[in-house]
Amino acid sequence: MATDHYKIIAQELALSPKQVKATADLLDDDATVPFIARYRKEATGSLDEVAITTIRDRITQLRELDKRRNAILKSLIERNLLTDELQTQIEAAETITVLEDIYLPFKPKRRTRATVARERGLEPLAELIFTQDAIDINVEAEKYLDSEKDVATVDDALAGARDIIAEWINEDSGARAAMRKLYAEKGIISSRVIKGMENEGTKFSDYFEWEEPVASIPSHRLLAIRRGECEGVLRVGIAPPEEEALAILDSIFLVSDNAASRQVALAVRDSYKRLLGPAMETELRNETKERADAEAIRVFTENLRELLMTSPLPRRTILAIDPGFRTGCKVVVLDRHGSLLHHSTIYPHGSEKQRNDASADIKAFCQRFKVNVIAIGNGTAGRETEMFVRETGLPGHIQIVMVNEAGASVYSASEVAREEFPEHDVTVRGSVSIGRRLLDPLAELVKIDPKSIGVGQYQHDVDQSALRRSLDDTVMSCVNLVGVDVNTASKQLLTYVSGLGPSLAQAVVDYRTQKGPFKSRKALTKVPRLGPKAFEQAAGFMRIPESRNPLDASAVHPESYHIVEKMADDLGCTVSQLMQNEDLRKQVILENYVTDKVGMPTLTDIMDELARPGRDPRGEFEAFAFDESVHTIDDLKVGMKLPGIVTNVTNFGAFVDIGVHQDGLVHISELADHFIKDPSEIVRVHQKVRVTVLSIDTERNRIGLSLRESSNR
Repeated sequence: MATDHYKIIAQELALSPKQVKATADLLDDDATVPFIARYRKEATGSLDEVAITTIRDRITQLRELDKRRNAILKSLIERNLLTDELQTQIEAAETITVLEDIYLPFKPKRRTRATVARERGLEPLAELIFTQDAIDINVEAEKYLDSEKDVATVDDALAGARDIIAEWINEDSGARAAMRKLYAEKGIISSRVIKGMENEGTKFSDYFEWEEPVASIPSHRLLAIRRGECEGVLRVGIAPPEEEALAILDSIFLVSDNAASRQVALAVRDSYKRLLGPAMETELRNETKERADAEAIRVFTENLRELLMTSPLPRRTILAIDPGFRTGCKVVVLDRHGSLLHHSTIYPHGSEKQRNDASADIKAFCQRFKVNVIAIGNGTAGRETEMFVRETGLPGHIQIVMVNEAGASVYSASEVAREEFPEHDVTVRGSVSIGRRLLDPLAELVKIDPKSIGVGQYQHDVDQSALRRSLDDTVMSCVNLVGVDVNTASKQLLTYVSGLGPSLAQAVVDYRTQKGPFKSRKALTKVPRLGPKAFEQAAGFMRIPESRNPLDASAVHPESYHIVEKMADDLGCTVSQLMQNEDLRKQVILENYVTDKVGMPTLTDIMDELARPGRDPRGEFEAFAFDESVHTIDDLKVGMKLPGIVTNVTNFGAFVDIGVHQDGLVHISELADHFIKDPSEIVRVHQKVRVTVLSIDTERNRIGLSLRESSNR
């Protein structure tokens, strides 16, 4: 069966079965997606993380299908119901849906109307009527009258027979397939406000009287409607035109035009309304929810990736400010490694004396600690604090940067923050988080539940296990793409390193605390419980810049060190000289180092890494500043052209921070002068943009923006 799986997936992804099998074997051997993508290219044919993840998820899906198939076969065998024909159908089923349709007539049932009719001995009558021969149905029904079985009249007998026929219709795999197709293609999702909920549910007012083809409804709209239903505001239904559904079922089950056929027609209508229609609606609800979830999760993970891969501003001494009006601004100073040097509170928005004192404190801190950058949170009082700092007359070399503080309060109250700063309160921890986000966004954001960062849509409404799996994949991908300094990384960052996880991450931190900094990658093997398998998975992604071996600071895996050493020996130089001298590297003939296990993909990666060891893929930091004339929504005017930063990308558009404490929305129709389906084609989270103000609604605190070139001329 596994071989069939490889063929199925290979066909779906336009790959070779060999690639799929090799990838599946590595995954089954507990290799991680980042490790396979980076260090096993020869085995997989250089598949990227997306393809490997797709193979992983599809293999899991097909194995679950096999598990269900085997359970069904076992159940049928135990009840002596399995025939050769039925077994062939079950083994040929390619989806769970088809498999369940085949099994439905044989599935143990709760007590139904058809069950009761069978207990009353009416199944032979149902079989006779279902043949639709020219019979006198009243005469035939009279044969089944039995007062002891509650079949007192002909109508009772015919009703019971119809109940049995209705169940047969519901369980017919052909009928279910036809109805499933009709519901998918012509189903209409409708929502109506529940009487009495008009005022309480105003946020769902767009959907009080709503209809839309289910085949084309966008994921965000479906999730919004479902949320309204869950909150008891909306009544929601999905159905195709009833006359079309009944016409299809009639064409399947009506084979004549007589009294028996008319009984079957009645059973068809009963089955559709009571059994088949509700079953198809439930199926379609689940299917559309899965699709909407998948799309929402895709958007969320793409946004999260962009945010995690934001360019860092490393090796700077940072003064970070968590702004506030009444309670003042919490100020911290962090060294180039993010360690807390000092904390204080200033009141720049109070009396004149407090403002003067705050200005003097800022200047003193900058001079005393040789501050390079000032990071200011973009929450309440953020723009006002930024304006104050810019007016203090600081030296020109000190950068002032606004930092998105979404989720900082969640971190400051977390167990992680308490472990890091047990002697400080939440205000200090929050300020530290703001500063560290500038130093290394990835290292800081991994400490926060991604759902608290604010870059998704309806993330609390989607399948939480699927969301968590996708987010974990994304965080792990980013962490391993960037690499981790094993001597400075937090436990949370190390947790996402390939092959580690929470337990081994803690072991690495404990060993580092007890024994001091790691001096080589090889020293990692001394960490308790970090065995050969974990070392193989993790080593290439863990950097030790201070190691004597320069390869320990690179992405070259220790298993390939001997290759680099052989290259250096062949050129009569050291590994360090090979890494530092481009002319030497140009003399390396890669074909000379190809073996049965090492091919050109790995050798090419090695040479790229030797040229730029330990390079950070996140790019250079670019400073950004809001328009100094705009601080609140009241400062805005229609037609203004302003700089902004994209904070969230959704299916319906993008939200942009323009520095007025309220993000504006660039609707999808205003993202470009040409039609687009996916906003991510145009913008990404944390992208710097220039927008035009289209509309201002101060009552609802809404701002409409445009990115269209025609609006920005």
